[in-house]
Amino acid sequence: MEQKQVNQPLKVFFIFIGSLCVALGVVGMFLPVLPTTPFLLLAAFCYARSSERFYRWLLNNRWFGEYIKNYREGKGIPIQQKIFTLLLLWLTIGSTVVLAISQVWQRLFLFAIALGVTIHLLTIRTDRPGR
Repeated sequence: MEQKQVNQPLKVFFIFIGSLCVALGVVGMFLPVLPTTPFLLLAAFCYARSSERFYRWLLNNRWFGEYIKNYREGKGIPIQQKIFTLLLLWLTIGSTVVLAISQVWQRLFLFAIALGVTIHLLTIRTDRPGR
């Protein structure tokens, strides 16, 4: 991606926001309530406008580089990743609702989040290599 010229304070701001988004995206890999993809895509956007080095690092990262490339190119998410994400999501939300939440409105709120994430994942194209 061609890097646009920005002034130094804006460049530092974009690098900071991009790095914060990478951190939140990584945390989101382990906490199903926190969305990984939007944070990593925002990080790519910020890095593309501030640092070619950070942008290349993000897209070539062994854990999420291919994930970002596939998402941006519209290839989708592999079925195994969808299944794993949905299982982890519902196990985490379910155990939290049963073991840690007593308020009905909080349970409904967590259920709504889980339902929203599930719908989002199911509407994303499934990547089927070789087809």
